[in-house]
Amino acid sequence: MPSVSDTLLYCIVIDAILVYVPFLVVAYGRVSTSTTMDAPRQMFATPRALTDKLPAFAQRATWAHQNSFEAFILFSAAALMAYSTGVDSRLGLTAAIAHVVARALYPTFYILDIAPLRSLMFGVGSFGTFTLFILSLRTLA
Repeated sequence: MPSVSDTLLYCIVIDAILVYVPFLVVAYGRVSTSTTMDAPRQMFATPRALTDKLPAFAQRATWAHQNSFEAFILFSAAALMAYSTGVDSRLGLTAAIAHVVARALYPTFYILDIAPLRSLMFGVGSFGTFTLFILSLRTLA
């Protein structure tokens, strides 16, 4: 069984991969809305300009993708801080895994437009991140 420090690093890698999962749905939405011969060129030349033209599910996937970057920045800092300060507790392990599980479910609920569950996953993921920050700071005291 991996140690807490190993798990923190694995969680960072998994969370980095999860950032791009919603983009697969965005790509599907872009391809499915391409109806003219010029659409593929425009899709690659100005991808952000096409967001408003995407179907609703693909727009939500775009927002989930963007939010995933924002969450990843904080989580990776918290997990690396916990790693470098030697956080070695069941709470730290649970916080990291809870964050990753919540962030895996977050885009699903976002794309399916289930706002209460999306918000719950956002909260669980954020709570995991901030728990890692707090545990790291406690090891310094």
